[in-house]
Amino acid sequence: HFISGYTAKVAGTERGITEPTATFSACFGAAFLTHSPTRYAELLREKLEKHGAQAWIVNSGWSGGPFGVGERMSIKTTRGCVDAIIDGSIENTTWETDPLFGWELPTSVPGVDEAVLKPRNTWPNPEAYDAAEKKLAEMYVSNFEQYRGKGVDYSVFGPKV
Repeated sequence: HFISGYTAKVAGTERGITEPTATFSACFGAAFLTHSPTRYAELLREKLEKHGAQAWIVNSGWSGGPFGVGERMSIKTTRGCVDAIIDGSIENTTWETDPLFGWELPTSVPGVDEAVLKPRNTWPNPEAYDAAEKKLAEMYVSNFEQYRGKGVDYSVFGPKV
């Protein structure tokens, strides 16, 4: 997911944007890359393996429904997740696998409302969440196409649509 650099253009930070618009910026900094994004992915993998480190994805973005319904994750929630990663308490939870993206979701994190840990449960209409998640997964799959045939096929680590 690092190689895709999924983010959103949001009103107030981008001219002409009135609601969040999904976009990809390789490695979260495409404009500044001097090498292929796959090279940075290889370097990240090498460093993680060499130092026995872990990488985490923390949703500090949106939850609770589409634009106009949901809201940004609170700073308190984001801090709770990061604190649990840093102090190691996140290792004491159970995990569920997201069927589309394949990432592991914690079922509990100290100090964090469990409802936000399973994004589907935060949406007033779970079927709308399913449709939005599928659309996002398809965007990831499409984005990964540009990296096929350039070393490791990183698309195998992406969503399964």
